[in-house]
Amino acid sequence: MTSRVLVSRRRFFGLGAGVVAAWAVGGRAVAEEVGESRFELSAASSELLWRKALYDETVLQSFAFDNVNGHIYAVQVRNGAGSGAAGDLCLTKLSTAGVVLGHMYLLGFGHGVQIGVEPVGASAYLWTETDAVSSEGSARGSRIARFEFTDGRTVTASSGELQKYSLVPGAINTTCAIDPSTNRLVMRYAQGSEFRYAVFDLKDVEAGGTTPLFDIASPDGLGTFQGYTAFGDYLYLLTGNAYGDSNPAPGNTYLTCVDLRTGAQTQRELTQAGKSLDYREPEGMAIQIVAGRPRLCFGFASGAEKARVASIFYKSELV
Repeated sequence: MTSRVLVSRRRFFGLGAGVVAAWAVGGRAVAEEVGESRFELSAASSELLWRKALYDETVLQSFAFDNVNGHIYAVQVRNGAGSGAAGDLCLTKLSTAGVVLGHMYLLGFGHGVQIGVEPVGASAYLWTETDAVSSEGSARGSRIARFEFTDGRTVTASSGELQKYSLVPGAINTTCAIDPSTNRLVMRYAQGSEFRYAVFDLKDVEAGGTTPLFDIASPDGLGTFQGYTAFGDYLYLLTGNAYGDSNPAPGNTYLTCVDLRTGAQTQRELTQAGKSLDYREPEGMAIQIVAGRPRLCFGFASGAEKARVASIFYKSELV
């Protein structure tokens, strides 16, 4: 099922205060509709965070931005959770400079492969996988959950404050991200051995809707999956592995762009962002909005075992 839902510049610029109506990048006016624009993956990357500690000391799994209140939320397997078979996660709230501002523990949720943030006034609601199912020493969510961030709180998959959603019948291995330019929820899920991406209007989901705007198959042959996000009519995927004997620097981390309307791969580029990091495992993607301008952000875990740190880079050139 496909549909074309585009967002006007007026709606997009509502994310940032004091943004002028004309939006130009590289001296060229961007198309009237955000859906027509995509990130140029071969453009240079810039550093947002460099080797910042999260609340726990395990590997960063994913992150997302509260673009209204200016915060980053990052998720990782909880300290002492071993292989992660229980699905226990640590959620860290950070400033955009990487200062830890708070945390939550999420027990029985999954692996934290990707998360989304929905700002509501001064609060933030997290969208994550939940109802973890253990398999082969790890855990993956089987439903999507929405809950308000509350510093210091521990919640379980059965906690009453969770709002839960089953958007695709029979889906397993479910995770989600939010596109702040369109207010859409993107869900990665598996049916049998196939992974797919379904895109929904966020408010429609909250009202009980389950009809996707798009539903496409995941491209094959991209390597080890590590994260995703969307901007307008385009999906972005992060793949690659940590440095090692079989994957020496500059590594095998790739960014891939896929057209949500057709499922066609539009661009794929190797990135050497953060190539001097030790370990350097790619982890997570998200869209940041700064002064009305979008950034395609992607993360890396580095550092020694039991002392991992997080770095985030971004690309901002649009075509």
